Amino acid sequence: MVIKICSDSTSLGKAAALEAAAAIRHAIANRGAARIIAATGASQFEFLEDLTAAHTVDWEKVEMFHLDEYVGLSIEHPASFRKYLLERLIQKIGIKKYTLLDGEADPEEACRNVGRALTAAPIDVAFVGIGENGHLAFNDPPADFETEEPYRIVRLDEACRRQQVGEGWFETLAEVPKKAISMTIRQILKSRSILCVVPDARKAKAVKLCFEGEIGPMAPASILRTHPNTTVFLDLDSARLLKAGVLSGNAI
Repeated sequence: MVIKICSDSTSLGKAAALEAAAAIRHAIANRGAARIIAATGASQFEFLEDLTAAHTVDWEKVEMFHLDEYVGLSIEHPASFRKYLLERLIQKIGIKKYTLLDGEADPEEACRNVGRALTAAPIDVAFVGIGENGHLAFNDPPADFETEEPYRIVRLDEACRRQQVGEGWFETLAEVPKKAISMTIRQILKSRSILCVVPDARKAKAVKLCFEGEIGPMAPASILRTHPNTTVFLDLDSARLLKAGVLSGNAI
Protein backbone atom coordinates (compact mmCIF):
# COMPACT_ATOMS: atom_id res chain seq x y z
CA MET A 1 0.00 0.00 0.00
CA VAL A 2 1.18 3.49 -0.88
CA ILE A 3 0.06 6.61 1.00
CA LYS A 4 0.19 9.97 -0.76
CA ILE A 5 -0.43 13.11 1.27
CA CYS A 6 -1.60 16.33 -0.38
CA SER A 7 -1.73 19.81 1.07
CA ASP A 8 -5.52 20.13 0.92
CA SER A 9 -8.67 18.49 -0.43
CA THR A 10 -8.46 20.38 -3.73
CA SER A 11 -4.98 19.12 -4.57
CA LEU A 12 -5.97 15.67 -3.31
CA GLY A 13 -8.90 15.53 -5.72
CA LYS A 14 -6.70 16.52 -8.65
CA ALA A 15 -3.91 14.07 -7.78
CA ALA A 16 -6.29 11.17 -7.23
CA ALA A 17 -8.16 11.93 -10.46
CA LEU A 18 -4.92 11.92 -12.46
CA GLU A 19 -4.00 8.49 -11.10
CA ALA A 20 -7.52 7.17 -11.60
CA ALA A 21 -7.63 8.35 -15.21
CA ALA A 22 -4.24 6.76 -15.86
CA ALA A 23 -5.44 3.43 -14.40
CA ILE A 24 -8.54 3.49 -16.60
CA ARG A 25 -6.52 4.34 -19.73
CA HIS A 26 -4.07 1.54 -18.91
CA ALA A 27 -6.90 -1.01 -18.67
CA ILE A 28 -8.42 0.17 -21.96
CA ALA A 29 -5.04 0.04 -23.69
CA ASN A 30 -4.36 -3.50 -22.46
CA ARG A 31 -7.83 -5.08 -22.56
CA GLY A 32 -9.94 -2.82 -24.78
CA ALA A 33 -12.22 -1.80 -21.90
CA ALA A 34 -12.11 -0.89 -18.22
CA ARG A 35 -14.32 -2.13 -15.39
CA ILE A 36 -14.46 0.20 -12.40
CA ILE A 37 -16.14 0.49 -9.00
CA ALA A 38 -17.18 3.98 -7.93
CA ALA A 39 -17.57 5.26 -4.38
CA THR A 40 -20.01 7.93 -3.22
CA GLY A 41 -20.31 10.35 -0.30
CA ALA A 42 -19.14 13.86 0.46
CA SER A 43 -15.49 12.78 0.54
CA GLN A 44 -15.60 11.97 -3.18
CA PHE A 45 -17.00 15.30 -4.45
CA GLU A 46 -13.76 16.94 -5.58
CA PHE A 47 -12.21 13.71 -6.82
CA LEU A 48 -15.19 12.94 -9.07
CA GLU A 49 -15.38 16.53 -10.26
CA ASP A 50 -11.77 16.31 -11.45
CA LEU A 51 -12.13 12.79 -12.82
CA THR A 52 -15.14 13.71 -14.97
CA ALA A 53 -13.12 16.60 -16.38
CA ALA A 54 -10.47 14.16 -17.64
CA HIS A 55 -10.91 14.32 -21.40
CA THR A 56 -8.18 11.72 -21.91
CA VAL A 57 -10.50 8.85 -20.92
CA ASP A 58 -12.69 7.07 -23.49
CA TRP A 59 -15.70 6.71 -21.19
CA GLU A 60 -17.66 4.69 -23.75
CA LYS A 61 -15.24 1.84 -23.03
CA VAL A 62 -15.82 1.98 -19.27
CA GLU A 63 -18.22 -0.25 -17.34
CA MET A 64 -19.16 0.95 -13.86
CA PHE A 65 -20.45 -0.69 -10.68
CA HIS A 66 -20.96 0.88 -7.31
CA LEU A 67 -20.13 -0.06 -3.76
CA ASP A 68 -23.31 0.26 -1.76
CA GLU A 69 -26.86 1.55 -1.48
CA TYR A 70 -29.42 2.02 1.26
CA VAL A 71 -32.22 -0.49 1.61
CA GLY A 72 -35.65 1.05 1.06
CA LEU A 73 -34.49 4.50 -0.05
CA SER A 74 -36.06 6.03 -3.17
CA ILE A 75 -33.80 6.96 -6.06
CA GLU A 76 -35.34 10.42 -5.80
CA HIS A 77 -34.04 10.94 -2.25
CA PRO A 78 -31.03 13.31 -2.06
CA ALA A 79 -29.05 10.62 -0.22
CA SER A 80 -29.61 7.91 -2.85
CA PHE A 81 -26.28 6.65 -4.13
CA ARG A 82 -27.88 5.78 -7.45
CA LYS A 83 -28.96 9.38 -7.81
CA TYR A 84 -25.49 10.54 -6.75
CA LEU A 85 -23.71 8.44 -9.38
CA LEU A 86 -26.15 9.23 -12.16
CA GLU A 87 -25.77 12.97 -11.60
CA ARG A 88 -22.08 13.19 -10.69
CA LEU A 89 -20.60 10.52 -12.95
CA ILE A 90 -22.76 8.52 -15.36
CA GLN A 91 -24.83 11.22 -17.03
CA LYS A 92 -22.09 13.80 -16.75
CA ILE A 93 -19.61 11.92 -18.92
CA GLY A 94 -21.88 9.57 -20.84
CA ILE A 95 -21.02 6.16 -19.38
CA LYS A 96 -23.19 3.77 -21.37
CA LYS A 97 -22.55 0.54 -19.48
CA TYR A 98 -23.29 0.56 -15.77
CA THR A 99 -25.04 -1.55 -13.14
CA LEU A 100 -26.61 0.09 -10.10
CA LEU A 101 -27.86 -1.41 -6.86
CA ASP A 102 -31.60 -1.06 -6.34
CA GLY A 103 -32.36 -1.38 -2.65
CA GLU A 104 -36.04 -0.48 -2.97
CA ALA A 105 -37.83 -3.54 -4.37
CA ASP A 106 -35.95 -6.71 -3.43
CA PRO A 107 -32.49 -6.07 -1.98
CA GLU A 108 -31.63 -9.79 -1.83
CA GLU A 109 -32.33 -10.10 -5.55
CA ALA A 110 -30.26 -6.97 -6.20
CA CYS A 111 -27.34 -8.59 -4.36
CA ARG A 112 -27.59 -11.68 -6.56
CA ASN A 113 -28.15 -9.94 -9.90
CA VAL A 114 -25.53 -7.23 -9.52
CA GLY A 115 -23.15 -9.75 -7.97
CA ARG A 116 -23.37 -11.96 -11.07
CA ALA A 117 -22.67 -9.01 -13.35
CA LEU A 118 -19.82 -7.76 -11.18
CA THR A 119 -18.02 -11.09 -11.01
CA ALA A 120 -18.34 -11.87 -14.73
CA ALA A 121 -14.86 -10.42 -15.24
CA PRO A 122 -12.14 -8.84 -13.07
CA ILE A 123 -12.44 -5.24 -11.86
CA ASP A 124 -9.59 -3.05 -13.04
CA VAL A 125 -9.79 -0.29 -10.45
CA ALA A 126 -11.96 0.33 -7.41
CA PHE A 127 -12.46 3.82 -6.03
CA VAL A 128 -13.21 3.72 -2.30
CA GLY A 129 -13.28 5.94 0.76
CA ILE A 130 -13.13 5.35 4.51
CA GLY A 131 -15.91 6.10 6.98
CA GLU A 132 -15.48 7.97 10.25
CA ASN A 133 -15.79 4.60 12.00
CA GLY A 134 -13.22 3.02 9.67
CA HIS A 135 -15.81 1.33 7.47
CA LEU A 136 -15.00 0.22 3.93
CA ALA A 137 -18.06 0.50 1.70
CA PHE A 138 -20.84 -0.10 4.25
CA ASN A 139 -18.89 -2.79 6.09
CA ASP A 140 -19.04 -1.31 9.59
CA PRO A 141 -16.97 -2.74 12.45
CA PRO A 142 -16.79 -5.58 13.18
CA ALA A 143 -16.64 -6.26 9.46
CA ASP A 144 -17.00 -9.66 7.85
CA PHE A 145 -13.60 -10.48 6.36
CA GLU A 146 -14.57 -14.03 5.38
CA THR A 147 -17.66 -14.08 3.14
CA GLU A 148 -17.05 -14.69 -0.54
CA GLU A 149 -20.42 -13.27 -1.61
CA PRO A 150 -19.89 -10.16 -3.75
CA TYR A 151 -22.68 -8.20 -2.03
CA ARG A 152 -24.54 -8.63 1.24
CA ILE A 153 -27.19 -6.82 3.24
CA VAL A 154 -25.68 -5.18 6.31
CA ARG A 155 -27.01 -3.38 9.38
CA LEU A 156 -25.54 0.11 9.73
CA ASP A 157 -24.16 1.05 13.13
CA GLU A 158 -25.05 4.31 14.82
CA ALA A 159 -21.68 5.95 14.12
CA CYS A 160 -22.13 5.33 10.40
CA ARG A 161 -25.68 6.65 10.46
CA ARG A 162 -24.65 9.76 12.40
CA GLN A 163 -22.00 10.46 9.77
CA GLN A 164 -24.73 10.60 7.12
CA VAL A 165 -26.60 13.19 9.18
CA GLY A 166 -23.39 15.15 9.78
CA GLU A 167 -22.70 15.30 6.05
CA GLY A 168 -26.18 16.71 5.43
CA TRP A 169 -27.77 13.79 3.60
CA PHE A 170 -30.50 13.42 6.23
CA GLU A 171 -31.97 15.89 8.72
CA THR A 172 -32.26 13.46 11.64
CA LEU A 173 -30.83 10.11 12.69
CA ALA A 174 -34.31 8.58 12.55
CA GLU A 175 -34.44 9.26 8.80
CA VAL A 176 -31.26 7.29 8.04
CA PRO A 177 -32.01 3.70 6.92
CA LYS A 178 -30.78 1.01 9.27
CA LYS A 179 -29.87 -1.42 6.49
CA ALA A 180 -27.91 -1.22 3.26
CA ILE A 181 -26.51 -3.33 0.46
CA SER A 182 -22.72 -3.36 0.57
CA MET A 183 -19.98 -4.84 -1.55
CA THR A 184 -18.06 -7.22 0.67
CA ILE A 185 -14.49 -6.84 1.87
CA ARG A 186 -13.17 -9.82 -0.08
CA GLN A 187 -14.86 -8.62 -3.27
CA ILE A 188 -13.26 -5.18 -2.99
CA LEU A 189 -9.86 -6.82 -2.52
CA LYS A 190 -10.30 -8.77 -5.78
CA SER A 191 -9.91 -5.52 -7.75
CA ARG A 192 -6.66 -5.28 -9.69
CA SER A 193 -5.99 -1.88 -8.15
CA ILE A 194 -7.65 0.19 -5.42
CA LEU A 195 -7.60 3.95 -5.13
CA CYS A 196 -8.71 5.23 -1.72
CA VAL A 197 -9.68 8.92 -1.39
CA VAL A 198 -9.87 10.23 2.19
CA PRO A 199 -9.92 14.01 2.78
CA ASP A 200 -11.10 15.96 5.86
CA ALA A 201 -10.18 16.16 9.54
CA ARG A 202 -13.31 14.14 10.37
CA LYS A 203 -11.50 11.09 9.03
CA ALA A 204 -8.22 11.58 10.93
CA LYS A 205 -8.99 9.13 13.76
CA ALA A 206 -10.14 6.48 11.29
CA VAL A 207 -7.03 7.00 9.16
CA LYS A 208 -4.75 6.49 12.14
CA LEU A 209 -6.72 3.46 13.32
CA CYS A 210 -6.73 1.79 9.91
CA PHE A 211 -3.19 2.59 8.76
CA GLU A 212 -1.22 2.49 12.02
CA GLY A 213 -3.28 0.11 14.16
CA GLU A 214 -3.86 -3.61 13.90
CA ILE A 215 -5.34 -5.08 10.73
CA GLY A 216 -8.68 -6.56 11.70
CA PRO A 217 -12.48 -6.38 11.54
CA MET A 218 -12.73 -3.56 14.10
CA ALA A 219 -10.91 -1.31 11.64
CA PRO A 220 -12.41 -2.55 8.34
CA ALA A 221 -10.36 -0.35 5.97
CA SER A 222 -7.14 -1.65 7.59
CA ILE A 223 -7.49 -4.61 5.23
CA LEU A 224 -6.37 -2.34 2.38
CA ARG A 225 -2.84 -2.72 3.75
CA THR A 226 -2.87 -6.33 2.55
CA HIS A 227 -3.65 -5.47 -1.07
CA PRO A 228 -0.58 -5.30 -3.36
CA ASN A 229 -1.80 -2.38 -5.47
CA THR A 230 -3.57 0.13 -3.23
CA THR A 231 -2.91 3.87 -3.21
CA VAL A 232 -4.38 6.01 -0.44
CA PHE A 233 -4.76 9.76 -0.96
CA LEU A 234 -4.93 11.89 2.19
CA ASP A 235 -4.83 15.62 2.81
CA LEU A 236 -3.04 17.24 5.74
CA ASP A 237 -6.27 17.28 7.73
CA SER A 238 -7.05 13.58 7.40
CA ALA A 239 -3.37 12.68 7.91
CA ARG A 240 -2.81 14.95 10.92
CA LEU A 241 -2.71 12.13 13.51
CA LEU A 242 -0.29 9.92 11.61
CA LYS A 243 3.30 9.63 12.78
CA ALA A 244 5.67 12.31 11.53
CA GLY A 245 7.61 9.81 9.45
CA VAL A 246 4.53 8.97 7.42
CA LEU A 247 3.81 12.64 6.79
CA SER A 248 7.33 13.51 5.67
CA GLY A 249 7.86 10.42 3.57
CA ASN A 250 4.71 10.50 1.50
CA ALA A 251 3.92 14.14 0.73
CA ILE A 252 3.25 15.08 -2.89
